[in-house]
Amino acid sequence: MPTFESESGFTQPQKDKRNFSLAIKIALSFLALLWLILMVDQYFDLQLNRFGLRPRDAAGLIGLLTAPLLHSGVAHLFSNSLPLVVSLTTILYLYPNVSLRTLPIIWLGSGLLGWIIGRPNIHIGASGFVYGVLAFIFISGVIRRDKRSIAVSLLVWFLYGSMVWGVLPIDMTMSWELHLSGAILGVAMALYYRNWDRAPIKRYEWEGDDSIPDWYPDPERDAERLAAQEREASEDDQTPRPPTIH
Repeated sequence: MPTFESESGFTQPQKDKRNFSLAIKIALSFLALLWLILMVDQYFDLQLNRFGLRPRDAAGLIGLLTAPLLHSGVAHLFSNSLPLVVSLTTILYLYPNVSLRTLPIIWLGSGLLGWIIGRPNIHIGASGFVYGVLAFIFISGVIRRDKRSIAVSLLVWFLYGSMVWGVLPIDMTMSWELHLSGAILGVAMALYYRNWDRAPIKRYEWEGDDSIPDWYPDPERDAERLAAQEREASEDDQTPRPPTIH
């Protein structure tokens, strides 16, 4: 079974490349599975959407596992495809250890919260899971404050910042409840695991040197040097000189 290179993978380019390759392969494989499920469902008219999440219905709890795998059609899955690949690749590559815990919690937790607060309809789609992963990535960059996480956080906001409106009950044709649930779980996981998978900080030899360089103006040091020069000049004036013979 392939595994991610941890810690040293942050600083060694070859391991970085392998980790990124593995992350994107997993993301693309999962996306291929979703497309396969959709095609099989539509070709054989299986009507798998009946296995979606049905809030406050005991039989609908099966949707905790199945709802992110099901989509209403090609347009629905197509709209989720790119955000899903981007978010999964990012979390698996940047946060390989915490992703093993965060992804299952977001998957199941967003469904459970959606089951509690959702409207009495059938809720399907991977968008709630995507909202959770993107929220985790964005908040992690904000609170970790290392350059790598901040850069990715800003990129995620630039690409998908407008998705924040999806957590509000504006468009009643989409499951804003799952979006909101996923975002809440993503933020919670980012806060809880904020000290996991931190990139090591590279320090240079000069960072531990607190001395002030000679070229940098320092009033106290300059005053000491001036006083020393004045003392030397005074001592030179008091030094006995040989008599002058005319």
